[in-house]
Parts: sequence; C-alpha cells; structure tokens
Amino acid sequence: MSGLVRFVHLLALGLWVGEIAFFSFVAAPAIFAAAGPERAGVVVAAIFPRYYAVGAAAGAAALATGLLLARHAERPGWWIGAVGCIAVGLVATLVAATVVHPRAQRLRVTLQAAGRAPAEDDAFRRAHRDAVLLNAGALLAGLAGLGLTAGALRQ
Repeated sequence: MSGLVRFVHLLALGLWVGEIAFFSFVAAPAIFAAAGPERAGVVVAAIFPRYYAVGAAAGAAALATGLLLARHAERPGWWIGAVGCIAVGLVATLVAATVVHPRAQRLRVTLQAAGRAPAEDDAFRRAHRDAVLLNAGALLAGLAGLGLTAGALRQ
C-alpha cells in the first residue's frame, strides 16, 4: 500500500508541476507568438478551465497522499513540510481558477463587445498579473513540495 501511495503522490506532483511549467514556458508563449494577442487570448482562455481542473485534481491528490504518508511516517517532518507547500500551491491554483480566471473572462467579453483590446485595460492587466503571480506561486510551491518529498523519501 505504501508503495502505491508514494507512486500516486509522485505522479500527482510531477503532473501538476509539469503542467504548470509546460503551459507557462512552452504552450502559452508559442500560442501568443503564432496567433497574436487577440486570438491567442481566446485560445488560452478556452484552455484554462481544463488546465485548472487538471492542476486542482493533481494538487488535491498530492495533498491527500502526502497527508497519508505523513501520518504513517516514523519521522513526519519532511512530509509535513511537503504537505504545507502542496497546500499553498493548491490554494493558489483554486483561487486562480475560481476567482481570477472568471473575472478575467468577464472583463475580456465586456471589453471585446465594446471593441476594446483586453490588454489595453487596467482591470484586465491586473487580473492577468494576479493570474501570473498565482501560477508562479503554485509552481514554486509544487517544486518545494517535490523537493521536500524527495527528502522524505530518503528517510
């Protein structure tokens, strides 16, 4: 059982961190370079619900398995640190998914209906900045959780 829980934990963390890194550093820049800001914004906005769903599911699985592993560890210190980092990253993902992305979507629709480019609007730029900061926070927290998990597995 412990081996399966460890495997699921590592799989979930790898998927979550990999998804964030790939989308942030490969997919989104390529989409914007190929399609331009207007069309790329629409494409990326269409991807986000699935992106956040996969991230939230992977983060929740990593959190649950980390809690199980901490509970059964002889020395749970590393696991507790990993779980704390994972929890922070999961909160960042959930806030981006449930607060920031919907706000940005509403702004995008309103601005485009008025014939304005979202990138030229202060409120939209703030929403985008918030999303980027939350995404970076989730990535850093996930990486820290992964590093602490490596330490816990060496125990």
